[in-house]
Amino acid sequence: MTQRSGPRAASYPAFRKLDGSHPLKQAAPGAYVDYAVRRRRDGRVAWFNFALAREMGLIPHDHPDRLNPALRRAILDCFCLVIVNEHDLLRGRREAREELPQRYMATRYLQLQHPGRLGRTSGDGRSIWNGAITRRGTTWDVSSCGTGVTCLCPATAENKEFYRTGSRHASYGCGTAGLDEGLSTVLLSEIFHRNGIGTERVLTVIALPQGCAINVRAGRNLLRPSHFFTHLKQADHESLQGVVDCFIERQVANGDWPALRGAARRYDFFAKELTRVFARCAALFESEYIFCWLDWDGDNILADGGIIDYGSVRQLGLYHREYRFDDGPRWSTTLPQQRAKARQLVRGFAQIRDFLRSGRKPPLAKLARDPLLRLFDAEFSAERERRLLGRIGFEPGAVASLRRHARPALERFRRAHGYFERARAARGPRKVPDGVSWNAIFCSRDLLRELPVRYAERPEPLAAEEFLEIAASSYASRRDRQLTAQRRRTAAALQSAYLELAERAASHAGLSLRAQLARLARRSARINAATRTTGDGADYATARLLRQRRRLTSLRFHQVIEAFVASQDRSCDAPAAELVPRAPELRRLLVQMLSDVAHFRHGL
Repeated sequence: MTQRSGPRAASYPAFRKLDGSHPLKQAAPGAYVDYAVRRRRDGRVAWFNFALAREMGLIPHDHPDRLNPALRRAILDCFCLVIVNEHDLLRGRREAREELPQRYMATRYLQLQHPGRLGRTSGDGRSIWNGAITRRGTTWDVSSCGTGVTCLCPATAENKEFYRTGSRHASYGCGTAGLDEGLSTVLLSEIFHRNGIGTERVLTVIALPQGCAINVRAGRNLLRPSHFFTHLKQADHESLQGVVDCFIERQVANGDWPALRGAARRYDFFAKELTRVFARCAALFESEYIFCWLDWDGDNILADGGIIDYGSVRQLGLYHREYRFDDGPRWSTTLPQQRAKARQLVRGFAQIRDFLRSGRKPPLAKLARDPLLRLFDAEFSAERERRLLGRIGFEPGAVASLRRHARPALERFRRAHGYFERARAARGPRKVPDGVSWNAIFCSRDLLRELPVRYAERPEPLAAEEFLEIAASSYASRRDRQLTAQRRRTAAALQSAYLELAERAASHAGLSLRAQLARLARRSARINAATRTTGDGADYATARLLRQRRRLTSLRFHQVIEAFVASQDRSCDAPAAELVPRAPELRRLLVQMLSDVAHFRHGL
């Protein structure tokens, strides 16, 4: 397909709508810091998300997946920006002739790493919001990371000093982002999106000198719980109401929430819906082994449950329940602790609800028995059950039936499965490049993938020795593989419950047990595929991409990324044949990237 001719196609006018304006500026004037910006002339478009750009209306729906000079120029003019910050102004480095007429906001939000706990000095430390754009009734927020250090960075709060963009004198004080960071985020976020996991998405990555980049992110609503909590902590009713109303209005306008009359009803719905969202998120993260640093500040996740800030996000290969991310003076939460942290956020939502309704902020201690917490617990348990049955390979109809009519078998399976999933290596904790971990020794996904295949040949429980051989991960030592009496009993209990669930599902669908097992085998082979990307796998795949980037044309670089992401699509209705590049060098690179994924499939 060739590029459309004519001035409209060449000018890409939709990009000009991203001019720094945003509804938050009118809703809550105290919720951001405004910055003048100027264009950089040293950026190159490293990657562009054509599919997302079409969805947002930035390019025509029939635009080919190919960059042309006009599109490159539109991308760079819109996003290759650097702020004029306080350091520049104090040293007289402002060059007014180069500044754009519009100003861009860095938003204020609560952050754990800041010395204060009220959010007066924290927020977007190296990002600006490019604005919002609407297409066919859906509005998207767009922000750019790596556009310069703002006064809201942790280094300024700790040292009471403004920093030059690019300075390396203080942690969290450089204002830059990395090209490797951007491309790794592309891989993980697009994989999550393909698999139905909420996330911000990368719109484009702009390469800058010395391995730096501007990484542009988009989402239907980029507000975080921390955007609410900073005003809640300060008891700033007016600003809190402005930010919450801005969030609610976007959810309603995008069709995600119903339109409700009356402030009290709106704030009740806000609190209940966010409770459901975070209960499901916590269950999702635990079920899919996603480390997303949930904490009381609500900084590392979107308010609609989407994943952000992939610098500390990991998709683990196993249930490494003691993995902790080392962030300087703090250690992160672990996988099982994310549930408690999400529940703690719910108390904050209850506090927001009451504060906005009555004008009085109740102490958190008085909300320990709030009905929202019971709602959270019920939603978490239900979502965890749905995801466990889904991982086995049951279809949604069978999942609903089994939850209603096979609860004893489901509970027996959940307990036995949890025993193997949570088992840890005898050698104890160990250091890893970004923190500390304690290796899991059994791979639930291998087990769930192989069991229906073995049962299809003979629908009887496997011997405990064969069961453990399938389940043992690459981290399991000879000592870890010992067949104890408890493991023998638990293996038998898991298999008995599994076969009972399969029989119940077969009866519900009017199938024979063998036919049901064959269906589970097909679905589980994709859901629990061996080549599932982990954080380590994504890092190594990104490193390969970076080494080959200058040897590939822009088109081929996009093609290999698209092929890699397509290979990780675990949806059961995905095409059987993956998108494989025709060019031999691209096939080789893709095979090497998938080999990295397979090698690190049990890791972090």
